[in-house]
Amino acid sequence: MTTKTDAIFTFPANQFISLVDIVGALTDSSNPTDYLKKIRKRDEELGFYIGTNCPHVEMLTETGKKRKTLAGNARDALRLIQSIPSKKAEPFKRWLAQIGKERLDEIENPELAQERMKLLYEKKGYPKDWIDKRLRGIAIRQNLTDEWKELGIISQKDYAILTAEISKATFGMTPGEYKRLKNIPAKSRANLRDNMTDL
Repeated sequence: MTTKTDAIFTFPANQFISLVDIVGALTDSSNPTDYLKKIRKRDEELGFYIGTNCPHVEMLTETGKKRKTLAGNARDALRLIQSIPSKKAEPFKRWLAQIGKERLDEIENPELAQERMKLLYEKKGYPKDWIDKRLRGIAIRQNLTDEWKELGIISQKDYAILTAEISKATFGMTPGEYKRLKNIPAKSRANLRDNMTDL
């Protein structure tokens, strides 16, 4: 059975989760809503962050009724967790510290980032030869986008248009149409190139 604690890190990064549920999962508070109000007052930076970034979203309650609740994405959830003084929050805080250290190490030695990417693909079950091809493909894509940048392309929208044109000429469909063909949800963060065969 999935608990609220499990749910914190199993929802997609662009999906909303109730901030009150996070507080409820990581504290022993009998009133998580009140607890959240108090930590927002105590931590002014957190209060400002939540007020600026976190909307009220309609969600199902435990009773099955829909109700608007303060919600956030993965980044917002992690920001909140940093401010919760609870033993249950400590594993998440240690994990964040570890991730931060790894990224600093990768700034010093960028090859570590490539090794991490290989390991993540291995954990997803991709074979070694596929991973090697995928990494070469990433390098080629980088060369292409660097060339576009040299020619004055700076807008993400322009990159998307050019990518769509190449895809249309190569496969007869845009990346969005290709995702639909492969049954990859439109709002999914899954990379289309991770779901393509060698052919």
